[in-house]
This record gives sequence, C-alpha cells and structure tokens, in this order.
Amino acid sequence: MTPTSPWADKYRGATVEDIDPPSALSSKPADSISNALMSAYERDYTHLTVISEQTRALLGYLSIPRLKQLLKDGSVTESDPVEKAMQKFRRKGKVYKVITMDTSLEELEAFFTGGVNGSEPQDFAVVTDINRRFVLGVATKADLEKFVSRRPA
Repeated sequence: MTPTSPWADKYRGATVEDIDPPSALSSKPADSISNALMSAYERDYTHLTVISEQTRALLGYLSIPRLKQLLKDGSVTESDPVEKAMQKFRRKGKVYKVITMDTSLEELEAFFTGGVNGSEPQDFAVVTDINRRFVLGVATKADLEKFVSRRPA
C-alpha cells in the first residue's frame, strides 16, 4: 500500500476506536444558542450534533467556529434557537460515508481530506454503529493529528 500522507505509515492498522473519539454532545433544535455554546465550551468541543427532540434522529450539526462568526456578524443571537444556526444534513440524493469504530484511520483521513465523493473536505466525522442508528462519538482532524503525535515512529 502506498502511503497517501506523511502520517499513513504511522497508522499501522489502527482504527477510529484507537483514537478514542469523545462521545458526541447533542443539542436539540429548540435549545438556545447560548446553552449549546456553554456545553461546547465546558467540554472543549468544536462540533455539536443536533438531534430531533421526538425521534433522536440526527438532523445536523453546529460548528462552534462558524457559530462564533454568525454571532459576531449579528446573523444570530445567543437567545436564538439552535435550528437557526445549525447546518442540516442533506439527505435526499446524498450518499453518506459511514464512519464506525472499525473504520481504518487511512479511510478517516481520506474522509477529512476529500470528503465522501472526493470533492469536499470535511471538518469532522460523526462516528456511528454500522447501521447508523446510534451516534457513538465525533472525530476531528485534530484527533487524528493528536493520535499521530503520540504514536512512536
């Protein structure tokens, strides 16, 4: 296998489970932006998943850096509901890459650099079970970088 990045040889068969992604922190569409921000700050998270209050289905996410910009621009206020600032997952006609605890780190890196279809880089990955019924965690490129830095050469 030809390494695709300077990190590829450091993965040595490691999977998403090996980077020990933190549990997903979810918000609901009606929650206030201030509550979502406080939760993210308390845990030092950069992304929050947004789930349906009724079904707990994954609806989208909040990118905290983007949210800070929206607040700065005045596009939203801290008292606005999360749904006003969340980025919705587009479900129709879209194929999603399933990222599980068993996904290889090479595959995860490819997801971050090229996205699902190789054209869009991704900021984070929602880690689910194979059937996409349960959100198990959220992995970021920073988690991958931290794993590589801890791994002996």
